[in-house]
Amino acid sequence: MNKLRFAALLLLLGSLGAAPLDEVTRKLARDIFQQLIEINTTDSVGSTTVAAEAMAKRLLTAGFAAEDVKVLGPNDRKGNMVARYRGTGTAGLKPILIIGHLDVVEARREDWTTDPFQFVEKAGYFYGRGTQDMKVSDAILVTTFIRFKREGYQPDRDIILALTADEEGGKSNGVDWLLKNHRELVDAAYALNPDAGGVTTVKGKPLNVDVEANEKLYADFELDATNPGGHSSLPVPDNAIYHIADALSRLEHAPFPFELNPITRMYFERRAALESGQTAADMKAILGTPPDTEAIARLSNDARFNSLMRTTCVATRLSAGHANNALPQQAQANVNCRIIPGHATEEVRQELIRIFADPKIIVKYVDNSGHVLDRAPATKAFAALLPPAEVMQPLERVADSMWPSAPVIPEMETGASDSVYTIAAGIPSYGISGVALDQDDVRAHGKDERVPEKSFYDGVEFYYRYLKALTGAR
Repeated sequence: MNKLRFAALLLLLGSLGAAPLDEVTRKLARDIFQQLIEINTTDSVGSTTVAAEAMAKRLLTAGFAAEDVKVLGPNDRKGNMVARYRGTGTAGLKPILIIGHLDVVEARREDWTTDPFQFVEKAGYFYGRGTQDMKVSDAILVTTFIRFKREGYQPDRDIILALTADEEGGKSNGVDWLLKNHRELVDAAYALNPDAGGVTTVKGKPLNVDVEANEKLYADFELDATNPGGHSSLPVPDNAIYHIADALSRLEHAPFPFELNPITRMYFERRAALESGQTAADMKAILGTPPDTEAIARLSNDARFNSLMRTTCVATRLSAGHANNALPQQAQANVNCRIIPGHATEEVRQELIRIFADPKIIVKYVDNSGHVLDRAPATKAFAALLPPAEVMQPLERVADSMWPSAPVIPEMETGASDSVYTIAAGIPSYGISGVALDQDDVRAHGKDERVPEKSFYDGVEFYYRYLKALTGAR
């Protein structure tokens, strides 16, 4: 490489705040990741406080002032960590808030090939509960804060990191609690949420970089059927289990209507250019007026695309009976719905009642605290929030430097995240992550959750560059 080209490369790296991921940083990131994975933070028996205190200790050891690192929460098990990286204030701008949940979904050892609460490195992957959702990003961000501190980086505004409890369930959601009880600690111009977005790959090759612009609304519904019961030698036709089973079967075969919004329409438009053959043709065909019904049917066979085109409701839990030789007096099921923006939870509850078409089935709403209610609220998902230029342009530059063939595409998150709380509090929020996952290997909430080692280290480098691009000299 000639001197001119080498100088240009150094200039580019410098403008992005980039530095090679040295072995010291790699070891630090891996150690933090392992520590987080091996702290059980499930709602049933775990503690986010232990994880929050561990991350606070790392930051304090790295030189953060005690007044800038706080662990606080509503009780002993549901602690949250809030850390502030002080900027120069020269830009005169409010802070940037980054939110990441510490809690993880329950995991049983007998379901996994490896121990879900042991950090296992195998065949180029890191295994463990939270390696995708979302201790991977928690580790990345703590590493980034320490990396900045070690090199004496001075951002032009404060950066706040909040690692919180109960995003996956439980009664003590940390983002909600902080906003209601300590707004001054997390108040910001906008929030970044690495629980959404990311790099989509196909067999390891980057396809596109997703940025969340809106998300579906989460809702649980309880189905109840009752019966006087009796001796199992005298079966009755209205067995409570059969009513529940029939209702769930009807749900399985009654998909909600096809529906696109501005974000999903944009997604399929841009994604079609990256696909080929029938898939590309189908993505274009569903954008027509009227949309092609056969194209909708073919794309619906792919769970990823199906979830972008409609509200989805699926049975997740089932229980019934009290003895092997007795008719069940009660049967219950939980149906989990992810609702397309624009529709209310009560509207979906009424649609479920219509689909089940069985007066023996009582459908109730279950709120985030586990309370069972006769009606659901009129809550709707938040409207689309396309990132402004100050967020999007640095993202596109950094993404292009790391994954040059992968365009940045706004998307609707088919899950749900803590952005609902920050947006409701008046803090615009954008789902942005630098972790690459293969579209056919998404294991969040599932068995043998894992992340490629390379994706983790690339994610470490991404947020280092991106935060510098957001807060460097203008």
